[in-house]
Amino acid sequence: MEVLIVVAVVAALIAAVVVVRSVRIVPQARARNVERLGRYHKTLEPGLNFVIPFVDRVRPQIDLREQVVSFQPQPVITEDNLVVNIDTVLYFQVTDPRAAAYEISNFIQGIEQLTVTTLRNVIGGMDLEETLTSREKINSELRGVLDEATGKWGIRVNRVEIKAIDPPAPIKQAMEKQMRADRDKRAAILTAEGVRQSQILTAEGEKQSAILRAEGARQSAILQAEGQAQAIGTVFQAVHDNDPDPKLLAYQYLQTLPQLAQSEGNTFWVIPSEVTTALRSITKAFGEDEQQAPDHDVKKIAPPFDNR
Repeated sequence: MEVLIVVAVVAALIAAVVVVRSVRIVPQARARNVERLGRYHKTLEPGLNFVIPFVDRVRPQIDLREQVVSFQPQPVITEDNLVVNIDTVLYFQVTDPRAAAYEISNFIQGIEQLTVTTLRNVIGGMDLEETLTSREKINSELRGVLDEATGKWGIRVNRVEIKAIDPPAPIKQAMEKQMRADRDKRAAILTAEGVRQSQILTAEGEKQSAILRAEGARQSAILQAEGQAQAIGTVFQAVHDNDPDPKLLAYQYLQTLPQLAQSEGNTFWVIPSEVTTALRSITKAFGEDEQQAPDHDVKKIAPPFDNR
C-alpha cells in the first residue's frame, strides 16, 4: 500500500514537471526560439505556447522592440591626418529572431565593430572641417552600410546618430581663435556698415533739408516779388488815375533824396541827372507863379547907392 502511495506521488510530481515544462508564456514584443533535438524547430510567439518536454529546448527570449546602443568614442583619422574621437548612437530593431540567434553569435558586438570600420572609411575621405559640418552625410552613409550588412542578421538599423566629434586639444584652441577672429571681423564689418548707413542717412537728411530750405526761399522770393509787383501796379494805377502834373512828381522826388542820404553806411552817394530836371521844373513852376502874381504883392527893391 505504501509502495502504491509513493508511486502515485512520484507520478504526480512527474506529471507536474511535464506540464510545467510543456507550457511556455512569452511576453509581448518578445520571441523565443525552440530547438528540437538540437535543431531549430520554431519561434514562439507572444502568449501561451506548448512544447514537448525533454525533447524541445527553449532558448532565451529576444527583445523585438527598438533598442538604443551607445558606443564608446572611437579614434578616427581624417583625410588631413588629424585624429578625432567620434561617439555614435545606434537605433536598431530585431526583425527575424531566428537569424539574430543563428546567423551571428553576438549581433551587438558585430554592429559595433561594423560601425567603427564604416566610420573610418567615411571619415578617412573627409578633412576636419568637412567632418564637423557633414554629420547628416555621415549618418546617412553609416545607416546605409549598417542596414545592408545587418539585414542577413535579422536586424534593421533605423537610425545612426553622431553624438560628438572631438578634435585634439590644439586643434580646438586654434578653432576657437579662428572663430573669435571671425566674430571680431563680423562685428567690425557690421559696425562699419552701421556708420556708413548712418552717414548716408545723415547726408540724405541734410540734402532734403537744404532742398526744402531753398524751395522755401524760392517761394518766399516769388511771393515777395509778386507782392512788390502788385504794390507797384497799384501805385502806378493810382497815379495814373489821379493824373498828377510834373511839378508834384518833381516835388515828391526831391523829398525822397534825403531819405536815401539817411541810410546807415551811406558815406558817398551820387545825385542822378534827374535832379536837375526836377529843379528846373520847380524853378519854372515858381517863375510862372511870380509872373501870375499881382503887382502890389511884388516888393520893389531900390538899386544900391551909386557913388560914382
